Amino acid sequence: KEGEGGKPIVSVDVNGEKKDFAPEQISAMVLQKMKATAEAQLGVPITKAVVTVPAYFNDAQRRQTKDAGAIAGLDVLRIINEPTAAALAYGLDRREGENGEVIKNQCILVFDLGGGTFDVSLLNLQDGVFEVLSTAGDTHLGGEDFDTSLAAFAQKEIEKERGADIFTGDEKALRKLRTACEKAKRELSVANHANIECFIGEIEINMKITREQFEKVCEPTFQRCLDSVKRVLSDAGKKKEEVDEIVLVGGSTRVPRVQGILTEYFDGKTLNKSVHPDEAVAYGAAVQGAILAGVRDKQTSRVLLMDVVPLSLGVECEGRQFAKVVQRNTAIPCKKKSEFTTVYDNQDEIDVRIFEGERSNTDGNHLLGEFQISGIERASAGEPKIDVTFEVNTNGLLTVTAKDRVTGVEANVSLQHDRGRLTAEEIERMCAEAEAMAEEDERLARMREYEGTD
Repeated sequence: KEGEGGKPIVSVDVNGEKKDFAPEQISAMVLQKMKATAEAQLGVPITKAVVTVPAYFNDAQRRQTKDAGAIAGLDVLRIINEPTAAALAYGLDRREGENGEVIKNQCILVFDLGGGTFDVSLLNLQDGVFEVLSTAGDTHLGGEDFDTSLAAFAQKEIEKERGADIFTGDEKALRKLRTACEKAKRELSVANHANIECFIGEIEINMKITREQFEKVCEPTFQRCLDSVKRVLSDAGKKKEEVDEIVLVGGSTRVPRVQGILTEYFDGKTLNKSVHPDEAVAYGAAVQGAILAGVRDKQTSRVLLMDVVPLSLGVECEGRQFAKVVQRNTAIPCKKKSEFTTVYDNQDEIDVRIFEGERSNTDGNHLLGEFQISGIERASAGEPKIDVTFEVNTNGLLTVTAKDRVTGVEANVSLQHDRGRLTAEEIERMCAEAEAMAEEDERLARMREYEGTD
């Protein structure tokens, strides 16, 4: 549901009582569980973390991820893009040849297709230095889309066979069908046919599906993936023949047709599967954490990670035109400055609206935040000179500064007006709630353990 200020809220029944949680709190619960698992394995407390996000996460999503870490009791040292983390894992495995010599300059395409997001990045790897040349993708594309397409197809076929609609308006039935389709999809990755099996009330569903049918139904989604591959090559000014390695990351890359479209497009090139698709990103994040902690060995001593801005950053000008200050695929950290001026005579203040995106009009881009600079030079329109500086740090987070060259007045903002940003008080409150929930979870776990001994 929608909460205060338009923020999304998740409402959950906890012991018969309705409790509302922000998305950051839900994410923090996942992080807390991972933290507890790691602490149990290592036997030491964990207070710091490197967190990965899809390459196309915007500034607000990155800040909210950092907030989730704080709620979970973690100091998030760095936020890195998932394809970059995967490439880091890959690079450590392949940086040296069999005889110990440094591998030549390589162009690596990282194809990361998970359950709900898709990223593809093109990187240059030379002597331990990773440079992200370009990145593309879709935060709303993943293996779940295959499930959705297959479920829609199965629903039509089942209703056609039975001559009746047994799904419309029944959310529970649709969930059962979707779960059965996901199971069939997994089976089709290793077999040529599978059965979609479930019970809808008293009705037994048992529908045979072939890999060929599945691929035909999902072909539009496969092509969307390929479109991003073409775009990432175009943005980097590279031809497909220049790609040395294609690295697969994410569970959905196990789908044979996903591998097939890549092999076809790259003229039969062998895909690199040496990195475990489910573990590569976590492994890369762990390596980055080791580097930040000062751990140095033969593998990490020469590793340098150069990430990029996934979407152009800029400000809104007269007529809602988007003026780019930082171009997409600019290496980070970075600092860029552009000059702006007034549009009216004797104008002494300017509203600075910050956007990210690639559209020429701000209506098609994403508003990150806005602030006002007052006390600028009173002069004819077009005469005052206002320097607007965009600074993106190693986490991909943005700070914007505006300064009048004559009066010296300055306003800078780390997007504190971002509608999705949590205040320090909110984070503190959520931390307290997280601790309270942890105690409740522990109590319930003890009760279950006690009941299990009866």
